[in-house]
Amino acid sequence: MSLGTSSASSSKCSSAKRYGCFGYRRLHGSRSVQPSRYRTYAVRYTAVALRTIGLIVLYYCFSIGITFYQKWFIKEFRFPLTVVICHLVVKFILSGVIRLVFQMCTGRPRILLTWSVYVKQLAITGVASALDIGFSNWSFEFITVSLYTMTKSTCIIFILGFSLVFGLEKRRCSLVFIVLLIALGLFMFTYQSTQFNTEGFFLVLSASFLAGLRWTLAQLVMQRKEVGLGNPIDMIFHVQPWMILGLLPLAIAFEGIPIATSEKVFRFHEVEMLVRTGQYVLAGSVLAFFMELSEYLLLTYTSSLTLSIAGIVKEVCTLYLAVNYSGDEISFMNFVGLVICLLGIALHVLVKSLNSNEENAPLHKHLESEQNLLTADDAEELSEQEELVLFELHSLGKRPPRSTGTS
Repeated sequence: MSLGTSSASSSKCSSAKRYGCFGYRRLHGSRSVQPSRYRTYAVRYTAVALRTIGLIVLYYCFSIGITFYQKWFIKEFRFPLTVVICHLVVKFILSGVIRLVFQMCTGRPRILLTWSVYVKQLAITGVASALDIGFSNWSFEFITVSLYTMTKSTCIIFILGFSLVFGLEKRRCSLVFIVLLIALGLFMFTYQSTQFNTEGFFLVLSASFLAGLRWTLAQLVMQRKEVGLGNPIDMIFHVQPWMILGLLPLAIAFEGIPIATSEKVFRFHEVEMLVRTGQYVLAGSVLAFFMELSEYLLLTYTSSLTLSIAGIVKEVCTLYLAVNYSGDEISFMNFVGLVICLLGIALHVLVKSLNSNEENAPLHKHLESEQNLLTADDAEELSEQEELVLFELHSLGKRPPRSTGTS
């Protein structure tokens, strides 16, 4: 009789380990969790929260910082496409150095794509990225930071459109309403604006269109495990050459002769002026690199929902700084348009979150049935180290791998 009981208990524990002991009971009232372990979980939850807050703060600092920095610098150095190419070169060098350091520390070679995969997977993404950044910087010659921020926020409309085309989003009536709401807000924001500039507006609107294509294709590439570009440093390293090639013809056509005859570059009279210009370009390059890296890190360690919400708050902060410290003017009509546009973006984030929960409901139901396999007695057989590993997976929202062997 005792042998049968022991066998049944062993079978239960084996099943629990095989089908994934998520540790939710241990986190929420199991007898096996001691007070010291509760403190450990609290510390780890705090660490995850602090990491998320830290990444958001870094993202805000670099993103808002480079917006105002480039606006100021382009007014002084009117060669935006050339500046962007310099940024791309520096970002390529920095990502290459970091890859080399990782390789030396870990002893494992980094991913290096073959030419066929490199051309097929990254050519369009790289060119779209280059034109997006190039047009965005070019628009700073003509428009204010507030108009740039609001117009660039329409990128979400184009992301939705391309996501529908590539099958990343399902067709829903709510998407039409969201797009119309954002478009109405943008129209009201730009209506009879005293600081409106048609050329700059269409430059940044084109950049928004290209950004939609860029991020949709980048998502497809980074989600394909066979490509192997899930690491943001590897993605930055591989896409920069295509970005340089995509933007170089435009830079030569529009800025080739002017920059060749400029006293700030090739026809300089003082070495100090040339060095100072180089320092400004280098500072912008470093800001651009860390802005892109912080964006990828925030997406990697949190979720696209967190990044979207952080983006809304970032736009509000940028507009506040533009009005209060850069002298941008916004009428009451423009302010109402701003509110409507931000409401449309917030509604999109909310709808996306709700739809994501609905799609994951069957998985959650399956996970709950798996948890029922774990009894209190089974939980006691798990070590503290195993519980901490399960906690890490739970806090990141990931599912632990199933064991293929037998216990």
